[in-house]
Amino acid sequence: MEQVLRGLGEDPQRDGLLRTPQRAQKALEFLTSGYQADIRKIINGALFEVKHDEMVIVKDVEFYSLCEHHMLPFFGRMHVAYLPKDRVIGLSKIPRIIDAFARRLQVQERLTTQVAEAIQSAVEPHGVGVICEARHFCMMMRGVEKQGSSTVTSAMLGAFRTQQASRQEFLSLVRETSR
Repeated sequence: MEQVLRGLGEDPQRDGLLRTPQRAQKALEFLTSGYQADIRKIINGALFEVKHDEMVIVKDVEFYSLCEHHMLPFFGRMHVAYLPKDRVIGLSKIPRIIDAFARRLQVQERLTTQVAEAIQSAVEPHGVGVICEARHFCMMMRGVEKQGSSTVTSAMLGAFRTQQASRQEFLSLVRETSR
């Protein structure tokens, strides 16, 4: 970090920058702590046998991540749905799974798919749907500088991919009740 500061024309020894390399390292370690996350430990047995076969949706889960191309933040919301098959997952585990993958150097497309696949693998439902809406600083602060733009990605697995009715129900419930 000292070399980066020097490359920018700064003096790493000036008062405001003396501890910046250590603070930046600590911040990056936190922002990329998802590499150490173990999904099995996050779930920690919070799978419960329930006779419920209707859609479960956890909406508007806020997240932030770092773009792997520029190491600039992107942030937004995820909407996650699944169709249970004999068991459900503790609701707080879904945001924790999102954070585990978001706290890595990422691209939004991969992040969306990783969340869907992790829930599919852990819960083994009939299907999983994930919609991710995000704003990217690499598009807002540099490059095209379009502050109002956002990106939407989705991952549809199982019944959400093969059954149009399930996909449409998910999309309409997210649309109708979103903030």
